[in-house]
Amino acid sequence: MDLKLNNKFALVCGSTAGIGKATAISLANEGAIVTLVARNEDKLKQVISELSNSKKHSYIAADFSNPDELQNKVSDFIKKNHGFHILVNNTGGPAGGPVFTAKIEEFENAFTHHLKCNHVLAQTVVPFMKEEGYGRIINIISTSVKQPLDGLGVSNTIRGAVANWSKTLANELGQFGITVNNVLPGATDTDRLAEIIKNNSVKTGNSVEESANAMKSGVPAKRFARPEELAYAVTFLASDCASYINGVNLPVDGGRTKSL
Repeated sequence: MDLKLNNKFALVCGSTAGIGKATAISLANEGAIVTLVARNEDKLKQVISELSNSKKHSYIAADFSNPDELQNKVSDFIKKNHGFHILVNNTGGPAGGPVFTAKIEEFENAFTHHLKCNHVLAQTVVPFMKEEGYGRIINIISTSVKQPLDGLGVSNTIRGAVANWSKTLANELGQFGITVNNVLPGATDTDRLAEIIKNNSVKTGNSVEESANAMKSGVPAKRFARPEELAYAVTFLASDCASYINGVNLPVDGGRTKSL
């Protein structure tokens, strides 16, 4: 399938590792001109060198703990360069733990990293999307919006807020040729999953391998996702082929989620 992303500008957040990096690579392979966003400039430069036609792409070093700074840096980039047809919101998830014992600061930090930053980025890129009559906002969140996950209390809460923000935004922007969709990763082979498995191992007394196998046993596919498998879904939703898909939560989880 030719996804026709040539000359489409994409802004990909959290793009130095895991699903974000895989998405940047996938979009670039389909012809998109990608701008990476993350904190670490050295890692950003490394990922740029790994993208096809690397000289076409760029990056913005910004910290998601400061939405105002993030918005200002992206706005400055747009003024000097170009706007974006595609926005991929992707940020590392909050630390695990029960919701009852979570500190207020944990909710505040997660709300800032996820919903606030998603919101200011959308506000920044949508004017260009309206001018072009083409926009794709894709949020990488979690299957917890369909089925809360044990031991991820803060994440479950904030992801739900992002999902409802996304659906509301989809309803408001659809008339302008802009779609807003969520990709819901299941257990994906990333650094975050490794951390979750390690924590489960400590809690249960099982080995890391035993803890990983226990997680895999709950997935009909009996394995973890590869980051690029999530990236393929994002890339499709970013394309014109997905122009009539709007306001959906798409699980990419090997069938783990119990609901449709």
